[in-house]
Amino acid sequence: MTEHIPDEQYTNALTNNELFHAALTNTDEDAAWLAISELQLRGSRDIFEHSSNLCTSPEPYKRRVGVDILGQLGITNNTFHEEVLAILLSMLEQEQEPEVLKSIAIALGHRHDPRAIEPLVRLKKHPDDGVREGVVFGLTSYEDELAIQTLIELSKDPAAYYIRDWATFALGTQIKADTPAIREALVARLVDKEGIVRGEAMIGLALRYDQRMLEPLFNDLTVGWLGTTLTDEADRIRQSLYPALVQLREAWEGDKANERYNQLEEAIEKCRPA
Repeated sequence: MTEHIPDEQYTNALTNNELFHAALTNTDEDAAWLAISELQLRGSRDIFEHSSNLCTSPEPYKRRVGVDILGQLGITNNTFHEEVLAILLSMLEQEQEPEVLKSIAIALGHRHDPRAIEPLVRLKKHPDDGVREGVVFGLTSYEDELAIQTLIELSKDPAAYYIRDWATFALGTQIKADTPAIREALVARLVDKEGIVRGEAMIGLALRYDQRMLEPLFNDLTVGWLGTTLTDEADRIRQSLYPALVQLREAWEGDKANERYNQLEEAIEKCRPA
């Protein structure tokens, strides 16, 4: 029988060995991650060494747990960074198991070291969706041309909407870069079949004062769709939207009877600067 970890208070009372046991054997993923998080927080040399040993295990699950711990171990104090980076980059070149590769890519994302960019980019066409998703996470927040170009490519992923979603989010709101290529990648996602992806594209364009997101936004509003992404980010994009909304209203002056015009008026009032 595996141990159950009901809350953080319980994990605080466990020894390192008990936490490792829980992380490796608990079938409840949330409980296992509580143990992993506590190990990361403690961040001792002993935990580093134990996690490093797990990374050489013949069992993929143990390697994955080792990587998950190392990803944010001592990260607040920047301890073990060089050692962890060396382990992760070495594993990235040799690992074959998709679940482990995904964890390595995510761990490198937490480490946010530009030396990981090129090795991660080499996995952008991996056949496993999870690995490509990990690559997106690993490349997020870099103001680097190669990373940005790879995110643009992954924002078109034909197989998994969540890859397009994360890549569009990374391009739209996680970097300040504003290039024609980034804007065109965001515009391309305005017609994505998944509303959450369209929402991320709209936000990214609104933050760049690109009015091409307005028509798709009001088309979605007309059919009653308003994604939680847009709702959650309303405060961030309000100042960007207001001038464009007013200009759109001028273009729609001759169509005031349309219900969409009324929605536009409501949106203008909501976005009006205080």
